[in-house]
Amino acid sequence: MEQTIQKPSLLSLTVEELEAWMLAEGEAKYRAKQIFPQLHRGISPDEMTNLGKKLQEKLRASFSWHLPVVEQKLVSAIDGTVKFLFGLADGNCVESVVMKYEHGNTICISSQVGCRMGCKFCASTIGGRVRDLTPDELLGQVISAQKEIGERISNIVMMGIGEPLDNYDNVLKFLHLVNCEAGLNIGYRHISLSTCGLVDRIKMLMEEDLPITLSISLHAPDDETRSAIMPINNRYGVAELLDTCRAYFARTGRKISFEYTLIAGKNDSVENAQKLARVLNAHLRSRTETMPIHVNLIPVNEVSETGFRHSGREAVAAFAKTLESKGIRATVRRKLGSDINASCGQLRRAAMKQK
Repeated sequence: MEQTIQKPSLLSLTVEELEAWMLAEGEAKYRAKQIFPQLHRGISPDEMTNLGKKLQEKLRASFSWHLPVVEQKLVSAIDGTVKFLFGLADGNCVESVVMKYEHGNTICISSQVGCRMGCKFCASTIGGRVRDLTPDELLGQVISAQKEIGERISNIVMMGIGEPLDNYDNVLKFLHLVNCEAGLNIGYRHISLSTCGLVDRIKMLMEEDLPITLSISLHAPDDETRSAIMPINNRYGVAELLDTCRAYFARTGRKISFEYTLIAGKNDSVENAQKLARVLNAHLRSRTETMPIHVNLIPVNEVSETGFRHSGREAVAAFAKTLESKGIRATVRRKLGSDINASCGQLRRAAMKQK
């Protein structure tokens, strides 16, 4: 059977790559800077009125052009949170969520179709990883959502379906593309990337020297508890992960946020909080230097397949108070879009079941 050669995506090109293609095709270099901003507003080459038919045909012949298509859109009547199920060109789908704050709109995007990290409490990992998302598919979630809501998106959280650092090269190129001044121009300081703790990739990211915010999905104070709910801990234990976080802070000067999902009866006791405070202080602070520590507490999203239940208000408050008493800033994440079940993974699961 003859194999179809897949065209590279036009939306995955940097300005420099587009300029090089123009020159190779005998076109004027400045055309790249005409085209690039329009692409990032979601305008296809065929819709660009400042391009000749011949150049449009060349672009069509050399590149593919796809934006994620809105398969489902849920809008919260409580706080205006918008949840999207986006269809991709190959029939797969991912989820994105736009959250509205006083300081602007934040989008939480997916980095993979599915996930292979196997965290026991997460709906996104059920069924495993199908494939990585490409730079254009990462960028396309922001562009499509922005077009759909009719407002600028100014902040990005990479905390949707998938493990961003497991898709390192594509995510890195996306970060450069979305930051580009000629495109969406979203500053690195307005981007947060969440990882379950791929130590080798955190070290690589540290060398990129990008002023993004790193969030660590910690979820347990010790190896025994963490390994039971997060298989990645069997590869990189708590001590190694936290030591790497300290090195990251020393190298970049960027604060790190620690995510801690509270699961009733698993990791939410006052004793767990005391252990967490001890281990964070031991690995991240010393007499000569003090790393700011912030723990974001998240009552677990209840998913029928996991059987986990979220902690009660009293348990959450006691956990936060214990951390604060040990000099660790703790906040409880406000749940947005509760009436539309805005946490990632479940819309995609329903769509997969239907298929």
